[in-house]
Amino acid sequence: VISTGRNVNILVLDTEVYSNTGGQASKSTPKGAVAKFAAAGKAQAKKDIGLMAMTYGNVYVARIALGANDGQTLKALREAEAYDGPSIVIAYSHCIAHGYDLVNGLKQQKAAVDSGQWVLYRYNPEKLSVGENPLVVDSGPLKISVKEYEMQENRFKSLTLTKPEEARKYFEQAQAEAQFRWNYYQY
Repeated sequence: VISTGRNVNILVLDTEVYSNTGGQASKSTPKGAVAKFAAAGKAQAKKDIGLMAMTYGNVYVARIALGANDGQTLKALREAEAYDGPSIVIAYSHCIAHGYDLVNGLKQQKAAVDSGQWVLYRYNPEKLSVGENPLVVDSGPLKISVKEYEMQENRFKSLTLTKPEEARKYFEQAQAEAQFRWNYYQY
């Protein structure tokens, strides 16, 4: 749909699993998460649909997390709606398959952003026409480790009980990937 150039607004509620199949692993599932068909933790990194959409060059793209920054969420949704062309907003959406009390969902969203596992940004191609950088990173510097964020969720914590060496490896890789992602978006 975004390749057509038409003025459409897409909101992706990213639960990081196939929610309609009861928490099955998907391309959006983060590395190390335990899910259906990934009982030993998912070995691959999460697919970055936002970066893929940016490669079209004419698509407004934003990544939001209401619990991390409600002002940025509102700004991104307004910009996406105002953009005359395709727009996609990817919203971090907590899910029961994450394995924690969903009362803490907004707190977990903030932890995901603070760890660098979920980077908040807005990419507006209109800024190119006025000589500005189209990408604005709204996340601040990393404040907590990926492990600190992930250990609050059973989808990551459970692997430390069943395969502790694999869990340790995934935590280290996820931390390195979060730092790389942060540096890449800053660049």
